[in-house]
Parts: sequence; structure tokens; C-alpha cells
Amino acid sequence: MSPREKTLVPREEPTTYYGRPIVKPPVWKPEIPFYFFFGGLAGGSAVLAATATFAGRPGLARRAWGGAFVGVTVSPLLLIKDLGKPSRFLNMLRVFKVTSPMNIGAWLLLANGGATSLAAGLNLLNEERRGGAPEVLAAALGAPLATYTAALVTHSAIPAWSEARVEMPFVFAASATASAAGAAILTVPADEAQPARRLGIAAAIAEEATTIVLRKRLGPLAEAYEQGTAGKFGKAARALTIAGALAFAVGDDAFHPDHRRSSIGRLTRSKDERRRAKRRNALSLAGGTLLLAGSVCKRWSVFKAGFQSAEDPTQVIQTQFSS
Repeated sequence: MSPREKTLVPREEPTTYYGRPIVKPPVWKPEIPFYFFFGGLAGGSAVLAATATFAGRPGLARRAWGGAFVGVTVSPLLLIKDLGKPSRFLNMLRVFKVTSPMNIGAWLLLANGGATSLAAGLNLLNEERRGGAPEVLAAALGAPLATYTAALVTHSAIPAWSEARVEMPFVFAASATASAAGAAILTVPADEAQPARRLGIAAAIAEEATTIVLRKRLGPLAEAYEQGTAGKFGKAARALTIAGALAFAVGDDAFHPDHRRSSIGRLTRSKDERRRAKRRNALSLAGGTLLLAGSVCKRWSVFKAGFQSAEDPTQVIQTQFSS
């Protein structure tokens, strides 16, 4: 068709019967994105805590175990709130179904909760503890706990979720690690904060990289993550996570030239060191808070993208034709 010619039949947008979506939207309540967040926090913090325990950093380990304990305590409450009553959660534990991400997740939450609670208690009572079976078990179950929710959302017929099944676990893992580092940095002693800062920077870079790969591979389906409410949460997550990583980088001495000692005297050096320490602590607190907020927004972005994708007949039809 030449540029001067005009089509007589206007291009039609895909429609459905009575305007109802082709794919049924999720029935999840607003508690679920927070459930994703606290599950990731629990799993990521358990891995960080166990690593710090065996590395001989008791201060960092105790704070990270505290974050893991908060995560495994809040997560079941949010899940039960979404289910409506506790008996429904208990009913999921009556069977063990490998093909059901929700069932596997319930068992992971139960097993990791027990191991994490025991490890957190032992490390709280014994500051010189160097790890044992509870720490190993909590760390081994922590990684699956942080990422199983990615399998949960991608194990569906919703295009923006199901087509992201390759990258989504890596996005959730990176976001969970960033939240674990952010939570630990808020309470860890200044002399043991450097590993958490560097972990937060690495996790933020990994989260941004995997998100870019995910959206690039999805093609037109990525619109569900870029538009509407999901897009707003996605932009907020990106801005908060990058800002948190930058705050960590600015406050980390490894990213600056070596500080030379002042020749004025011991008093001047002491004042300079206190000033740098104060600025470093302020940046660490700000960075940790930003990473936690970014992780929450990331879960909300994925959550809302599923609703938007299910309600868009174009995405469902495109997926059917491509398959």
C-alpha cells in the first residue's frame, strides 16, 4: 500500500465477549506483594546470616538472623490473611506435591521458619557461636524460599508472568539479596557494615541487569511492566534501588582514594575520622532504607503487571500466536 492510499477498514483492537478478560485475573489480595517481600527478606537474610556466621562476623550474623526471623514470622501471617483462615494454610501441609509451587512454598516456609528461629536464638544466646546444623539448614532453604514466589507467579496462564519464567527467579533473588543487605545495614555495627554494603551494591546491579534482560526478551509483553500502576511501581523500584546502591558506594571507602593522614596532628586526624564515620553511617542508613523500599516496589510492580496483562486481550492473543 502506497503512502497516499488509505485503508477503508480501520484497524480493530482485539475485543472479548462482553468485554470480559480471556484469562482470569489473579484473585490475590494486597497482602501478597508484601508476602513476596518478607519471604525474600527471610530467605536472603538467612543466607547472609549463615555466611557471616561461618566467616566469623558475629555482629553482622546476629543482625541478619534477626532480619530472617522477622521475615519468617510475618510471611505466614500475610499468607493466612490472604487465605482467609489458618485452617487453609494447614490444609496445604496435608500433602507434598512437587508440581505445586504453592504447596512447595508452604513447606519451605515451615521448614525454613523452624531452622531460622533456632539459628537466630542460638546466635543471640551465644555471641561466639561459629555455626552448626541449624545455620546450614536455614541457608540451604533460604535461597529456594527467596525465589519460589517467582515460580509461583510464572506458573500461570497470565502472559506477562508465564513468559518471564526464565528471568523472574533471578530478579526475585537479586531483590531479596538487596533487601537482606538493606535490613542488616540498619542495625549492624559500623566496623562490620562493609560486607553488607558491598553485597547491597552487587545485588542492586544484578537486579537492574536481570530486569533489563527480562523486559527485552518479553518484547511487547513488557508493556505490562512499563505502563499503568505496574509501571509506576517499576520506576519507583528502579530509582530507589539505584539511589540505595549509590548511597552505599559513596559511603564505602573502597570506592574512594586512600585517605591520607593529616600532618596537623592527632586531634585533626581524629576529627576527620569521626566526620567520615558519621557520614558513612548516615549514608548506610539511607541506602538500607532505599533498598528495602525498592524491593517492596519491585514486588508490587510484578504483582500489578499480572493484573494488567490478564486484562489486556492483545497480550493473550499474541502469546497464543507465538506458541
